[in-house]
Amino acid sequence: MAVKFKKFQAKRNDKYNGKWYARAVHEGTIDLDGLADIMQDNCTVKRSDILAVLSELVETMRTQLQNSVKVKLDRFGTFKIGLNTKPADTAKDFTVNKNVIGTHVLFQPELKIDNKKNRRKAFLDGVKLVETTLYDKPDKTTDSGQDTEENNQ
Repeated sequence: MAVKFKKFQAKRNDKYNGKWYARAVHEGTIDLDGLADIMQDNCTVKRSDILAVLSELVETMRTQLQNSVKVKLDRFGTFKIGLNTKPADTAKDFTVNKNVIGTHVLFQPELKIDNKKNRRKAFLDGVKLVETTLYDKPDKTTDSGQDTEENNQ
């Protein structure tokens, strides 16, 4: 089990042009149904019960986040709502309709701190990397080497 990556060369108009980087390769998406199938095989709880709990978790988290509450799932991480805003010259000039242009969910994976005080995100503890052999697919990046909108969805 390893995270796959592929190498890409930056095509930018700065000192990093032509430099090589790595990008994680994702070979699919798993949804709640898929997770429930795997979880059912790993424990004594039925798939229908798992789906019921996870569906309720999503709804409860949405309600709590929209009530300005951070949601911490132990051994998982913390979720909170963030704002995209544009500036106003004074506090009096700042209004929601004029200056708030969007909202988003922020996720901070739980951190583990080892004996040497090194911080490690729980999901990344023990991660291994391996270069993919799937270089035949076109790389959907812009000239800056950044993911395009299509890749981010």
